[in-house]
Amino acid sequence: MTKTYFRLVLSLLFLLPITLFAQSTISGTVSSAKGDPISQATVQVEGTSIAAATDNAGHFTLANVPAEKNTLVIRAVGYQTAKKTLTAAEKKLPVAIVLNEDNLNINEVVVSATRYGLDRREAPVVVNVLGPKLFNATQSVAMSETLAYQPGVRVENNCQNCGFSQVRLNGLEGAYSQILINSRSVFSALNSVYGLDQIPTSMIDRIEVVRSGGSALFGANAIAGTINIITKDPVENDWQIKSTNSLTGGTSWDNTLDFNTSFVEDDLMTGVTFYGMHRDRQPWDANGDGFTEITKLRNTTFGAKAFFKPSEYDKITVDMSVLNEFRRGGDRLDLAPHFTDITEQIQTNSVIGGLTYDHYSRDWKQKISLYASAQKSKRDSYYGGLGGERTHQDSVIAANSYGETDDFAMVAGAQYNYNFERDVITAGVEYNANRTKDNIPSYQRIIDQKTHAIGTYAQYEWKVIDQLKALMGARYDYTYVDGTYSLLNNNRRSDQNFGTFSPRLTILYDITPELQFRGGYARGFRAPQAFNEDMHVTSIGGQQVFVLMGENLETEYSNAYTGSFNYTRNFGQTQASLLIEGFFTDLQNPFTTVMTSEENGIILQEMRNGSRSNVYGSNIELSVAPSSALSIQAGGTIQRAKYSEAQVIFEGEDPADDILTMNYMRTPNVYGYLNTNIKATKQFAIDVTGVYTGEMLVPHYQPDGTLLVRDAPDFMELNLRLGYTFAVKKNFNVEVFGGVQNMFNAFQRDFDTGPLRDSDYVYGPTKPRTFTFGVKIGHFH
Repeated sequence: MTKTYFRLVLSLLFLLPITLFAQSTISGTVSSAKGDPISQATVQVEGTSIAAATDNAGHFTLANVPAEKNTLVIRAVGYQTAKKTLTAAEKKLPVAIVLNEDNLNINEVVVSATRYGLDRREAPVVVNVLGPKLFNATQSVAMSETLAYQPGVRVENNCQNCGFSQVRLNGLEGAYSQILINSRSVFSALNSVYGLDQIPTSMIDRIEVVRSGGSALFGANAIAGTINIITKDPVENDWQIKSTNSLTGGTSWDNTLDFNTSFVEDDLMTGVTFYGMHRDRQPWDANGDGFTEITKLRNTTFGAKAFFKPSEYDKITVDMSVLNEFRRGGDRLDLAPHFTDITEQIQTNSVIGGLTYDHYSRDWKQKISLYASAQKSKRDSYYGGLGGERTHQDSVIAANSYGETDDFAMVAGAQYNYNFERDVITAGVEYNANRTKDNIPSYQRIIDQKTHAIGTYAQYEWKVIDQLKALMGARYDYTYVDGTYSLLNNNRRSDQNFGTFSPRLTILYDITPELQFRGGYARGFRAPQAFNEDMHVTSIGGQQVFVLMGENLETEYSNAYTGSFNYTRNFGQTQASLLIEGFFTDLQNPFTTVMTSEENGIILQEMRNGSRSNVYGSNIELSVAPSSALSIQAGGTIQRAKYSEAQVIFEGEDPADDILTMNYMRTPNVYGYLNTNIKATKQFAIDVTGVYTGEMLVPHYQPDGTLLVRDAPDFMELNLRLGYTFAVKKNFNVEVFGGVQNMFNAFQRDFDTGPLRDSDYVYGPTKPRTFTFGVKIGHFH
């Protein structure tokens, strides 16, 4: 026994030095190519959770690094991710790491692809990111003005009277895209009618866009993809105030004042950011007929976002925004709405807020998130007018065309992540609810709709080998729709319960360090309910047009397939990226609207299940940045959107008068964008941006109620911005800027005129030639 004990102790003493020497400490510095130290860079030992952040001098120290681990992964905001493999000798010396600037933002962190943060290059699906640099270049004050600067995305105006706009992803209408705020689905169908203009760019940190199906992660209505609005986070102590002034068409003022400011404690355990905007836009008439093509608009938005860390492993985040908007279009805007020929007037008040609690395990491998977000909106509306007539009945209807809408949406859930260093498991449960009540007494129009859904989802990110990553996931939603839809003497009812299984499979394969392939399949669905277009009322021939829910509607399903090649490489100091992506979306039971009849001076459109349809095509994007002084990005889409059999869009009194089409309306086969940023000097910046819209088919309703389908021409709108920054003193800059939007005035020429116009006959760019100038002051880069 004594000899055995002695041998055991001797063995442990012999192995102890080996164990100690099997681990080492690595230290060094991280700097830019210009030699400047980079603070808050993350240096991680690949394949482990061992990591450290650099201090203000760029220094870092990694302790207890296993002997067999020799590769470091270095990440920093604004710089390209780098890997450095060390020899045994290099591990004993201070390591000098140099990072190149990421002028194309290829390595930024995104959350929309997987519901947790990861490098864009490591995301299994293509994620496009729009940020403050683009907001400035395009002179955008609202989200609607900047979304089109990426492949596969179009923003269009759908109404002369009120400026209702929608965003299309891969050719599909706005209701096919799910808009998220801080990854939460509280942007309801009502919000999306005018909401793209209501969210100021001053409150946005970035917008993440994922094309193709996202129902496996985010539930219903994500057939075309997701648009995730990430509001500003308090990252550092800064502030800025900006005044932007524009002359629409050279005659109508559009003035915006916005601000944002952030404060973060030195220990980084508490922080808060505030943002706000006030916009006052005058109406604009394109053809001198006394009826607006661009609405009068007043918008005031204020919000805040704060975080508190009770400990290093816990974080509480709170955000809240208040939006107030008034818009009016039509004629004689100085009169009460019911004394005019056409008026669409909307007063919207919205409150949006959220609370999130994140908890990390001590080894940082596990994360639990609990969250709840909600939105409450109230809308006072007027859709009507005398329609060019002055009969007693017209006056009675006009005087009672005021409406009221109440809308509430909420989402609450829990999510769990486990990071195995190579693989990641994500699972969660989520409850969504929406209640909308819309009432216009003179038309006996009532929408009273409640939807509830509880979803559970899970996904497994499996790194099969170093070059191959697979993401397998699915979501099951149990949805309840309870709706009453009334218009005049037409009453419809929706009372449905159904379950939907939405699987998803994507792969990411690094063919070479520069060339990546992504491919995937996703299934999506839309429940039979009122969508954004159905909350909007248009006018044709002096009569109002309403959408009425059809009878016995079936759930719409989609199968979406994508494949892409992404080539990214540095040619010396030049950073370049080329993306070629193909997509194919198969829609079953698609919801379509058919103009059916006229009843008591009202034109009815009915929502029906249409014939099966396909949307397919390719997106191409090329980005080149020779240095931080110059970057060029251009992208385009070539696509087709067709029904499997001719689809009725206009139903005449006789079947021979029906109008059918095989093609989607308002969907060009070709469209694209350009974004060029030039830093001529350290102070002087030049931005040239543009959007191309190809030819498309556009429905045009005549005053006698007949329908024509017209070929709209193509447009190329180009914008120029010049900015000069004065460095007044440390942490205080002043930028003076000016420019021209749509400088060659590529704009629709054949608007309808007068009170009998078809207000939906709108296509092409959303504004004419517009001159812009302003000033920005504060602490900004």
